[in-house]
Amino acid sequence: MFLDEARIFVASGRGGDGVIHFRREKYVPRGGPDGGDGGRGGDVILEVSPTLNTLYSFRQQSRFRAADGRRGGSSNKTGRAGADTAVRVAPGTVVRDAATGDIVGDLVAPGQSLVVCRGGRGGRGNARFATSRNQVPRMAEKGEPSEERWLLLELRLIADTGIVGVPNAGKSTLLAALTNARPKIADYPFTTTEPNLGVASLEGGQLILADIPGLIEGAHKGVGLGTDFLRHIRRTRALIHLIDGSAADPIVDFSQINAELALFDPALGDKPQVVAINKMDLPQVRERWPQLEADFGARGVHPLPISALARAGLKELLSAVRDALQQAPPIAVEEAVPLYRPEPDPSEYTVARDPDGAWRVRGKAVERAAKMTYWEHDEAVRRFQGLLEHLGVEEALRAAGVRVGDTVRIGEYELEWQD
Repeated sequence: MFLDEARIFVASGRGGDGVIHFRREKYVPRGGPDGGDGGRGGDVILEVSPTLNTLYSFRQQSRFRAADGRRGGSSNKTGRAGADTAVRVAPGTVVRDAATGDIVGDLVAPGQSLVVCRGGRGGRGNARFATSRNQVPRMAEKGEPSEERWLLLELRLIADTGIVGVPNAGKSTLLAALTNARPKIADYPFTTTEPNLGVASLEGGQLILADIPGLIEGAHKGVGLGTDFLRHIRRTRALIHLIDGSAADPIVDFSQINAELALFDPALGDKPQVVAINKMDLPQVRERWPQLEADFGARGVHPLPISALARAGLKELLSAVRDALQQAPPIAVEEAVPLYRPEPDPSEYTVARDPDGAWRVRGKAVERAAKMTYWEHDEAVRRFQGLLEHLGVEEALRAAGVRVGDTVRIGEYELEWQD
């Protein structure tokens, strides 16, 4: 099953906890602190796999989490780093942040990778807090929390040439005739409901072709799943515009498709096109050919007569496509342009009251520090209190009217206010 859109949740590993430990050896009664640091949490990495051409695997699994770092050990041993989690995606996958819609990256080349969530750093062991004034620190840090985010994945097939045209123009038949692809073919409109890829042999190389399902009027607005199909044309370098020679008005069909391409993305209208009149195996189409050639020629277009069913004129078509590709620019890649939004100061915080009367302190830095504090050790708690005083949280709570015995919530922790 072809799937070209997916929404996934990714989370990195949290850092391992630092350790409080002191050297214990015979004849060394006052061994110093030797608690090691925690290991780094694992990253979540998107990697391009050349064997994939759809996002269907994300129907079965849409959540990915990297491993946490391990705790530090005695003798200044650093904990083992958490294993990274690699998520395989198809070439041509555009990655967006679900919350903002910003492009995080565009994965095109096989083997290309993108780190979308970085693991938390390991907490420092008590050996890192030893100073000349405090040679026996009973304090360490817990590991840094993990990163979490939702991502939107959008697949745009990578092909040298896209085959476009109105429904039932014979695009799937042409793809089957030019390549070993086996798309669904039948004599009624909208047989093809998903893009198909095929590889054609050319002198000196190969040509990747994409059969784009038939476009109708209003496709740029999503009519008939138009926007879902049009996005795949963005990756192509040239187009084969296939015209149904038996249609009531082939010129109107030609103009309609070009209008839809330009309305969806002006760059699509600038792609080189090879126009081919299909179904020349039909007597009525052969009779119309001189007039069709003249009508298109009057508009500066020189079509090629072909029959995808009879496989006539295909060699000339491939030669024309090869010539068009030599003049075409390389495949466009979406740039992850940084948007300069005013980022909130991580040290900023707010003080408010919960419905039950408890005080709630919200802020990135203060909540992160609370998660990294060993609450069972007095020295670590005093260090956290010093941070609250440094950030001005204590003063803000006093100004808001906090009293002895009141509950103060910071993240998932509840504290009791004492002067």
